[in-house]
Amino acid sequence: MRPERSLRAARAATFTYFVLNGTLLGMWVVQIPPIEERAGIGHAVLGGFLVLLGLGAFAGMQVAGPLADRLGTRRVVPVSAVLCAATLVLPGLAADPWALAVALFAFGFGNGCLDVSMNAHAVQVEKAYGRPVMSAFHATFSVGGVLAALAGAATAGLGWGPAATLGTAGALAVLIALGVAPSLLPAEDRPADAPQQASGRPARTPARIWILAVLALLVTLCEGAANDWSVLHLKTVLGASDSVSAFAYGTFAAAMTVGRLLADRIAARFGPVAILRHGSATAAVGMTAVALSPWIWLALVGWALFGAGLAGCVPQLFSAAGHADPAAAGANVSRVAGLGYLGMLAGPALIGWLTHLVPLNLTFLLPAAFCVVAAAMAGVLRGHTVTEPKVAQPL
Repeated sequence: MRPERSLRAARAATFTYFVLNGTLLGMWVVQIPPIEERAGIGHAVLGGFLVLLGLGAFAGMQVAGPLADRLGTRRVVPVSAVLCAATLVLPGLAADPWALAVALFAFGFGNGCLDVSMNAHAVQVEKAYGRPVMSAFHATFSVGGVLAALAGAATAGLGWGPAATLGTAGALAVLIALGVAPSLLPAEDRPADAPQQASGRPARTPARIWILAVLALLVTLCEGAANDWSVLHLKTVLGASDSVSAFAYGTFAAAMTVGRLLADRIAARFGPVAILRHGSATAAVGMTAVALSPWIWLALVGWALFGAGLAGCVPQLFSAAGHADPAAAGANVSRVAGLGYLGMLAGPALIGWLTHLVPLNLTFLLPAAFCVVAAAMAGVLRGHTVTEPKVAQPL
């Protein structure tokens, strides 16, 4: 049993790293237009470079996961946060396409390291609490995006360029990351009966982890499709104005954030299987309404249902991967998070490709089908829940 105060501090520190990750990623996003102009590239080239950012993140996830298991998340999380913060300035300094390509891969690598290591530590905190807390961490990631938008608007008003803005944000993030590091939980002792790895080679990833990873791929593919195509759907299919079209993504994002704030309590009462099963089913209903609706108001309701349904799915998959084997939590989370990240990148591209074959609204039936598959396979989460409280009172 850990002292209640140390658990609270560890939870607060984990929230901080999730906010930092969302803020650092958001700071890059809000600086895209001036960075694109400085590097002298167009939208098409930028699209290709964003793939490099994603590949860098995937590589970082595969490196940081096993390192977190070997060295402990208390060491890897702060180092990953510093790496992510330090590389944030690189896109702002890039003066040509090649420099920007390298900068985005490096920043993606740091982001991937932080993403996996902080999620692995979140699993450790959740285990110590003895009840679901993962979804709230993911909700605070969105808070970081809001902070980045506000900071970007403020620095633009002051006339700051990308290098000054990103450099300042990165420096502050380094200070914050190092400041909260002592509050992270120490590494857990490896069980005496844990299987040993032969010849120094990494243990084989269990099939169940790959199933969780595939489910993460399907769910995040749906989320990615909403991020990039929701606004265009309302505008081009239903003829909404620009201002009204913006509400498509707004309702989706708001519903997802609220859903993640509520998902932990729901999971504690009904279990993670119910979150994935009923959440995916709700998302399928919402996306079907979007695909078939002739009315703007019904499409907005559909996007809200889609966001609310998806809200708790990914956190439950990450949690299940981390709890499946505490000795390999980092590696397992890296597999699930890695495929999930690829799904986030692939979703918009897949929808775009399908628009060559069918109208945009009908392409949304594919994400709806993926949600049905996730609902049908929700039973894979059974048997890996956190049920034994480690603190006297809920915090």
